[in-house]
Amino acid sequence: MANGWPRHPLLYEINTRVWVRELSARAGRRLTLDTIPPEEIERIAALGFDAVWLMGVWTTGLAAIRLARTDAGLRVAYRRALPDLTDGDIIGSPYAVSRYQVSADLGGPAALAALRASFATYGMRLMLDFVPNHTATDHSLLTESPQAYIHGSEDDIARRPEAFFRTRGGLIFAHGRDPYFAPWQDTAQVDYAHRPGRAGMLNQLQAIAMQCDGVRCDMAMLVLPDVIERTWGDRIGTDWIRESFWTEAIPAVRERHPDFVFLAESYWDREWDLQQQGFDFTYDKVLYDRLLGGDAPGVRAHLLAEPAFRDRGARFLENHDEPRAAAAFGVPEGFGPALVTSLAPGLRLLPEGQLEGRRIRLPVQLGRRPEEPVDETVRAFYARLLVVLRDPTLHDGRFVPLDVWPSAEGERTHVGLVAFAWREDGPDGSPRLVVIVNLRPEPAWARVPLGPAGFEAGRAYRLLDRLDGATYRRAGDEVCGPGLFVALRSRQSHLFTVEAE
Repeated sequence: MANGWPRHPLLYEINTRVWVRELSARAGRRLTLDTIPPEEIERIAALGFDAVWLMGVWTTGLAAIRLARTDAGLRVAYRRALPDLTDGDIIGSPYAVSRYQVSADLGGPAALAALRASFATYGMRLMLDFVPNHTATDHSLLTESPQAYIHGSEDDIARRPEAFFRTRGGLIFAHGRDPYFAPWQDTAQVDYAHRPGRAGMLNQLQAIAMQCDGVRCDMAMLVLPDVIERTWGDRIGTDWIRESFWTEAIPAVRERHPDFVFLAESYWDREWDLQQQGFDFTYDKVLYDRLLGGDAPGVRAHLLAEPAFRDRGARFLENHDEPRAAAAFGVPEGFGPALVTSLAPGLRLLPEGQLEGRRIRLPVQLGRRPEEPVDETVRAFYARLLVVLRDPTLHDGRFVPLDVWPSAEGERTHVGLVAFAWREDGPDGSPRLVVIVNLRPEPAWARVPLGPAGFEAGRAYRLLDRLDGATYRRAGDEVCGPGLFVALRSRQSHLFTVEAE
């Protein structure tokens, strides 16, 4: 983990192009990244975020915009999200990068540098995108270094026109793809099996690293050597580089920027591999899926993983690829899962809109979103949660998974609960926070022993539930012996801050 960042950072994802457009409409004039109103930056800082991920700042080329406007399937998705769609709303995928230069529509590189400096005055770091697997079909690297890409033949393009494309110069290249899905037709597949592709993308990454404090690496597992072999083995020959790009690229960036953070979008249980190759944090889709399925035993088991792995997960309840949390989990049913993703160790990702209860997931190709009313119940919940997240113990303390036991013989409702605590660091660290979540739709009764969280027999404790304001006084003998008794309604949670009396 890079030393300049908190151990468990709180990251705010912003859809940059939509954000700037909405702020411009509010201001009545065109804004760029360097003219974002100071009160907007103050608002984000006041929420307590350690870093901001500006999603989608790079230049999208005309080819990607053209495809985004003509693809019939995409247009169906657009209209589902934005019924009054116009062609002007379709601005192309920010993950089909034609140049790793800040879009002129956002003000260019100087505007980004100014915004980064503004963030820094509030102690916030800046994260940007890096898309390693592919570039746009009109990226300059295609003409400057065509050997950096996977090539195709006349036969390929005749048999699979959806998977290959021809440039104006007559060269044929493969579209970028995930081996389990159709090709992304607005992209060109980089060849990581040979030196030109690796060198070209490392140069792009080094240029990005000069402009921010960390990168979120899109589909980072796609450039692992075994994935390359499985996807492109029939095209890379036998004399190819079997060392992972990441074991080369991450140290090279860190040599110049020691505190630089790497976040991997990762799936297929490749998180540990990517962590071992230098990533600070990796997406935790496993936790998301178990929470969505109400799998409390699975969540408990997941939080019992070795800290060396567990504490480097990136927890989320939504992101730009997933449905909005308010729609997927419900309100208030999603509050318990939000406590788990926000208070478990690791990187805590909260996208813009989650805090207000937005329900419509916007396709990334769109630059405008529909108006949605703020859900005041959601806003009030996250306001309380963000206050709790300011506790330093949640950043430098010790995380303690807690056992959950039946409240009486034959009682089985406890299986739907997840419980954990935070205590101050050190062998005698005092208890600071206790979280108990019912992930099931039925009520639950249980005992939760709190001795591992630093509670002591012979003392008394005051538990303040930060969700509803209720206060409970409990004896250490009870909570350390049989355990704290809890009775939770359907999907109810407790978020206790702890004071010893």
